[in-house]
Amino acid sequence: MSNLVQEKKYKKLITVLSIIIPIAVAALFGINLRELGFDVKPLTFLPPIYAFINGLTAVILIAAVVAIKKGNRKLHEQLNTFAIICSLLFLLMYIAYHMTSDSTKFGGEGATKYIYYFILITHIVLSVIVIPFVLLTYMRAKLGQFSKHKQIAKKTFPLWLYVAITGVIVYIMIS
Repeated sequence: MSNLVQEKKYKKLITVLSIIIPIAVAALFGINLRELGFDVKPLTFLPPIYAFINGLTAVILIAAVVAIKKGNRKLHEQLNTFAIICSLLFLLMYIAYHMTSDSTKFGGEGATKYIYYFILITHIVLSVIVIPFVLLTYMRAKLGQFSKHKQIAKKTFPLWLYVAITGVIVYIMIS
């Protein structure tokens, strides 16, 4: 299969995933299995775990940049693949938590409240926006389009890093 055919196939998949993932998360976020009568235990132990995974993702992303700056393409690829896996694990745990547990309300006041909501809103918005960036960046590397990969990675990296770090900050501020 030619690179162009593969690229078209991947772009269709990226488009579908970039639409379905946020819609599915939003839909599942609004479903609480206990409220629907299911006998499930609240998964209240998950938030510190998925906050840790967000922090780990940030560290992995930085390590991936260091690896490529040192010319270690193989390690760079492995770290970015691991970062994607971490993001998927985060997403699954986040959904599971919200489907079984009541959301935690932010209790801060004054300027802290505005800072929290600014961080939360930008975190949520950018977590949706970054999905196609991550997938497109990864696809470009997999197809050997390294100049295009590098070009989009310069946008993807800071967005993804911001989402990972602010996920940890939101967790700390809410707990």
